[in-house]
This record gives sequence, C-alpha cells and structure tokens, in this order.
Amino acid sequence: MIKVLIADSQELFRESLKVVLGVNPDIEVTNAVSSVPEALRSAERNYPDVVLTDIRMPGTDGAEGARIIKDRFPRIKVIILTSFDDDDAIFGALKYGASGYLLKGSSLAELSKAIQIVYHGGAMINPDIATKAIRLFSQMAKNTIRIHVEEDTLKEIRKNEWEVIRAVGRGLSNKEIAREICLSEGTVRNSISVILSKLHLRDRTQLAIWAVQSGIV
Repeated sequence: MIKVLIADSQELFRESLKVVLGVNPDIEVTNAVSSVPEALRSAERNYPDVVLTDIRMPGTDGAEGARIIKDRFPRIKVIILTSFDDDDAIFGALKYGASGYLLKGSSLAELSKAIQIVYHGGAMINPDIATKAIRLFSQMAKNTIRIHVEEDTLKEIRKNEWEVIRAVGRGLSNKEIAREICLSEGTVRNSISVILSKLHLRDRTQLAIWAVQSGIV
C-alpha cells in the first residue's frame, strides 16, 4: 500500500483527488491539506511515501516545499501536480528534488502510474514538459544557446538589480533571493519583471543563461 499526501490550495481539487485516488486499492490517501506547513505537520504524523503538491501555494510555494520535505524526510518522494508549465516552475521543482512533474490535466491512469514509478525510485515527468526540459538542458550543455543583450540597455540596470541578476544566474528561487538580499518575495518578483523588460529578455531562464554566459555569475 502506497501512502499519499495531497497538498493543494484549491479545496475542490484536493478533495476530488482524494476521492479519486482512494478508489485505487494500492493507494492510501493519508491527508489532503492546503499549504506546505500543513503538509509538513501531516508528514510528521503519518509518514507518507509520496507527496503530491501544487507549485503555486500560499506562503511557501511547492518548489520550496519540495526542498523542505526532502531535507526533513529524504525517503519521501515528491510529485509536482500543477496547471503551470513555465520554465521557472519546472527547474525549481526538479532542482529541489521532486521526482515527478505532471500537469493537472493528466489522467487518473497517468497519475496512478506516476505514483507507482516514483515510489519505486523512478521519475515521472509530463511528456511535453520533459521534451522542453531535455531540449533546454541539451542546448545549455552544448553551449548552443547564446543570449544577446544590447550593451546600451545595461546602463539602465541599477545596483540592486545586478544583485538580483547574479542570484538568478546562480539558480536561486525568488524566496531564496528575497532572503539573501533582504527584500520581500513580491519585490523580487517585480524586480525580475523590470529587469527582463529593460534587457528585452523573454523569461527568467534567458536571464539566467545570459548571466552565466556574460560572466556576471
């Protein structure tokens, strides 16, 4: 019997998932909670084998939650179950030790299979996300991605924004950056948006690659 803990801020979704997974004779849902702190408390009481968590959670997000869970309970497997497939969410979750990353549109069969796979030590990632991640990792490894930033735009970057850029290049999450340079997480998020606009970059991943390639990190 595989013990599963569900953590999702949407009550209807987590309760529905609890009922659906409960039908599987090989799975026991130990609890369904709405935040990472609740998930940690539940994990301490019930010792689940697998935690299903959304990436967008109030307070501590799912990626940071995966890190905390893996730090405290190394044997617990974490599957990110979300409606978001953006680069930052993908790499943040995988960096912190998640064993699976599935979109909420996945079928019950896919989810049950993912739980079985990660429980036995494997990894399960939605095919579309896996293709995207593998392509980017491959390009980065071959150094075929070159991110160009006009030199004139660099004059618009302020001193505190350079700190944020270096932190992004080091792979830190918004929460980690906020903690490191003593800003709120919302301020960091807004700062990154401003930086992307100034440098005419599409997303956080491009910013991180440029920071490494240009020697800022």
